Amino acid sequence: MSLQFGGVRPEGSEMEKTMLFDGPQNAPVTILLAHGAGAPMDSASMTASAKALAAEGFRVARFEFGYMAARRSGGRKPPPRAETLNPEFKAAVATIGATGPLLIGGKSMGGRVASMVADELYAEGKITGLLCLGYPFHPPGKPDQLRTKHLEALKTPTLICQGTRDEFGTREEVPGYLLSDAIELLWLEDGDHDLKPRKTISGYSAADHLKTMAQTVARWAGDRLK
Repeated sequence: MSLQFGGVRPEGSEMEKTMLFDGPQNAPVTILLAHGAGAPMDSASMTASAKALAAEGFRVARFEFGYMAARRSGGRKPPPRAETLNPEFKAAVATIGATGPLLIGGKSMGGRVASMVADELYAEGKITGLLCLGYPFHPPGKPDQLRTKHLEALKTPTLICQGTRDEFGTREEVPGYLLSDAIELLWLEDGDHDLKPRKTISGYSAADHLKTMAQTVARWAGDRLK
């Protein structure tokens, strides 16, 4: 797919050829999202999130890290250590070549990797902000193994959308963490790691939460661009 749309210039790399896109071609803001550790960029959760954001007027690009792309040809490589994926995320930013405002982020591990490269890219003027959909503050069942040290001094404007019962970091746990003032949190009632609530308990559907997420991102991004 050619990247001949507003705010993004054409590129010819192999990574660009495999990216997925949603949203209007003339969107003023582009969002580049990476997947979580275990599911690909076209998982039901990633697809639903991308379409919800696109409905709010964003151009959304999704890409896959090499280990996940390799699974499509029959192999099943385990996810590597998150920090080893930093160069791949920066390569994706270079590939998409946004000339307008660019937000980076992703689901779970994808958002974590984005958070580790965000300040460098923000300082270089290559991105406007960071969006994390279900940040993995710690592994499930291991609340003492925090993945937050680099978030303490984060300078990039950041929005984390988190389900209140996310086993990677609940509403009861996260307020106790030392996080940068640049980070804003959107709590989605009864949401799990995919932001999905139990409707019989919360009264909300997954679609409700995705719409709230996307509308909040739109308002938050608008504030960044004023």
